[in-house]
Amino acid sequence: MASKVLLEALSPTMEEGRLVEWKKNEGDPVRVGDVIAEVETDKAVMELVARGEGVLLKQLVPAGTTAAVASLVGIIGQPDEDISDLLGGSGAAPAPAKVAVTPPASPPSSPAASLSSPASPPEPSAGGRTKASPLARKVARERGLDLGGIAGSGPEGRIVLRDLDKAAPATGAAFAPAAAGAFHDVPLTQIRKTIAKRLALSLGPIPTFYLTTEVDMDRTWEARAALNEAGKRAGADAVKVSFNDIIMKATAAALTAHPACNAWWQDDRIRYWNEVHLSVAVAVEDGLITPVVRHADRKSLREISVEVKEMAGRARERRLKPEEYTGGTFSVSNLGMFDIDQFTAIINPPEAGILAVGSIVEQAVVKQGVIVPGRRLRLTMSCDHRVIDGATGAAFLRTLKGMLENPLAIVY
Repeated sequence: MASKVLLEALSPTMEEGRLVEWKKNEGDPVRVGDVIAEVETDKAVMELVARGEGVLLKQLVPAGTTAAVASLVGIIGQPDEDISDLLGGSGAAPAPAKVAVTPPASPPSSPAASLSSPASPPEPSAGGRTKASPLARKVARERGLDLGGIAGSGPEGRIVLRDLDKAAPATGAAFAPAAAGAFHDVPLTQIRKTIAKRLALSLGPIPTFYLTTEVDMDRTWEARAALNEAGKRAGADAVKVSFNDIIMKATAAALTAHPACNAWWQDDRIRYWNEVHLSVAVAVEDGLITPVVRHADRKSLREISVEVKEMAGRARERRLKPEEYTGGTFSVSNLGMFDIDQFTAIINPPEAGILAVGSIVEQAVVKQGVIVPGRRLRLTMSCDHRVIDGATGAAFLRTLKGMLENPLAIVY
């Protein structure tokens, strides 16, 4: 008996996914557990495995197409098996999902240029109304387009949104069309959609306040140089420690001293964590992702360094597993390598705090009444005021500052 291939929720926050590539062609034999497709989720590229056995009878969602979780994307069964009942009884595939075009190397003339369409406009329905989706009708009104002259590529010639991209505005439209090559549109990737949703969630209901402190980094600068010099003498396999590694280690240690900052907002309660799982923001092609260093408070500086570098590499390749980028209790975001002195980071809910790290700046400072050169670092903590009070966040930053200004306690 034929079985449906459904788009599974491959990450905890996944609502839809883009089918990147089919690993099985129609007619290929399939066993339970075989990888049949790769799907781009909101965080990574994951494998979709077969839950049935036989051959892949039908691919219902083309590569590059976005579909909702639980959508029917394929059918597995026996050769020559009748699957018309699974296709709605008509033998035809369901209407295609949204097409997500991968950004090209140079601006395209139209993202929808490769999509096939009927040679002539669709026939009006029995009531004399042109067949079109509700969204296509809305956008057509906004653009001043006449649906009667547009060829539809949807089921039974129905006009869908992508057909409007190929149509010229009607005479007398409110705005003249832009010149060819003036712009190009790139559909949102799954990770960018998720970032947009989470930013709206974070900046909307979360009452956020910010605390900034300036840290004397002279001793940390010297400690890092000494550690890396010792590593060179130890051999080629030595770990090169970064300032971000040191800040991660110090943050984990400070959170153990201030558990009120190592917490989640849970609507009807606050969850205070006895373990420190530190999220670190990593820039990827389409946005950012936050791999989590589990039990960061129990790991050495070198262990943190190795783990962050390894996970950051796989994050940029979109190969992290869901359990590797979820469950953080506090976040660190570092833009110092981009020559940013100071910034405010957006809280990653349900976490209650995030630390924004700027660049280490060499400047004139006053020490014991004398102007001398010094290295300074600005740290800004974003706090969810429902969980963290001003004095609580300030105490955490004071402890963190003290650790960075006297780093011997945290370098091992």
